[in-house]
Amino acid sequence: MDYRIEKDTLGEVKGPADKLWGAQTERSRNNFKIGQPASMPLDIIRGFAYLKKGAAFANHELGVLPVEKRDLIAAVCDEILAGKLDDQFPLVIWQTGSGTQSNMNVNEVIANRALELLGHQKGEYQYCHPNNHVNHGQSTNDAYPTALHVALDAYIERLIKSLQVLRDSFARKSREFGDKLKMGRTHLQDAVPMTAGQEFNAFATMIATEIDRLDEPRRRLYEINMGATAIGTGLNAPAGYIPACARHLAAVTGKPYKTAQDLIQATQDTSAYVHLSGNLRLIATRLSKIANDLRFLSSGPHAGLANYILPDRQPGSSIMPGKINPVIPEVVNQTCFHVMGIDHSIALASEAGQLQLNVFEPVITFNLFTAMVMLSRACETFAEKCIDGIQLNEAHCREQVLSNIGLVTALNPYIGYEKSSDVAKTAKRTGGSVYDIVLEKGYLSKDELEKIIAPENMVYPKK
Repeated sequence: MDYRIEKDTLGEVKGPADKLWGAQTERSRNNFKIGQPASMPLDIIRGFAYLKKGAAFANHELGVLPVEKRDLIAAVCDEILAGKLDDQFPLVIWQTGSGTQSNMNVNEVIANRALELLGHQKGEYQYCHPNNHVNHGQSTNDAYPTALHVALDAYIERLIKSLQVLRDSFARKSREFGDKLKMGRTHLQDAVPMTAGQEFNAFATMIATEIDRLDEPRRRLYEINMGATAIGTGLNAPAGYIPACARHLAAVTGKPYKTAQDLIQATQDTSAYVHLSGNLRLIATRLSKIANDLRFLSSGPHAGLANYILPDRQPGSSIMPGKINPVIPEVVNQTCFHVMGIDHSIALASEAGQLQLNVFEPVITFNLFTAMVMLSRACETFAEKCIDGIQLNEAHCREQVLSNIGLVTALNPYIGYEKSSDVAKTAKRTGGSVYDIVLEKGYLSKDELEKIIAPENMVYPKK
């Protein structure tokens, strides 16, 4: 492999001649080989490209960057956003806690690609410098979190779309199952009747609520600390740079980015990530609860509840022919357990920040992105591979309602407490059907009983 020599403040570094990155990127490639490869997400790189482009326009507006360099930096940023330079960002999440190496990776790539466009050799930084021009008025301490905010917005948008897919899947099943009767249960015991449509509508409502709840942490991410530089005092940023940066970033992204009210607070405080992570934990909690319910309600198929029939997706046993397990709800459960653990990791990383900078943002980044990707895929898998194909075991569910002592509660207003108690005791003693016992004892006619147990009279709140 051909190499070229570049320099940084520690001395000379030998790196691949055909790559656009420079000394600091190459050092990081060799210093941080921890765990499985976990590359810095390209969405972070795209976030950097947006902010470097916005910063270039801000610097030109303030008279500290010539128009030629502004346009060169902007052109390379557009190439990054188009995915043309993806192979020039080799660094992993596990690096210095402020993300300095990734910021410099982007600076070096932009500078060297700009040199190529100018007809110069890589490393001829007198014509376009990673620090003096691309990073002008910036510190990693404001650039990295701003790039993270831009990237997280894209991930939240994807997660919302995945949640909408799942919400719509539950809503379709709610309409399909409609007024079909089944037993409701509390304490894992029979309670009173409900409809399958109501059960699935409740699932849809849970997911819809979490979609709406994501708006609040998303709004917080539109507050950025660009221009804060090292600790929030704005040292080395030109006058007017802070509002200009936010304005130009909003222009290039089309999103309502604005400067945080207190830049010293914004530079050290990662509570916005904890807030978002808490929302992800809520989503995981609800998803896992729904998965638990469906595993329980589909148990059997002959010796369990068997209210629902889940689609067959995998053979269930290496020894029991014909056994089928609820594999999709199980994998959703496992995904949710992992997301809940991620939330704890993010809380620890946020709490451990000290003084004017939190130096654990990369691990927060890794965990937030991991959680959102896992939840997005889990929602889509749950919808496509399970919910869309669920069937209601209608006859079995109706028989459970008519046979169940819980039905007596619905009859109490019509036949009185004493007769209702007599029916319940008889059913418990004989194992007979409540429906049949009421008819046998003559407490109601069949027409009267059918009218009472009609869904519109039994399971909907009275208007």
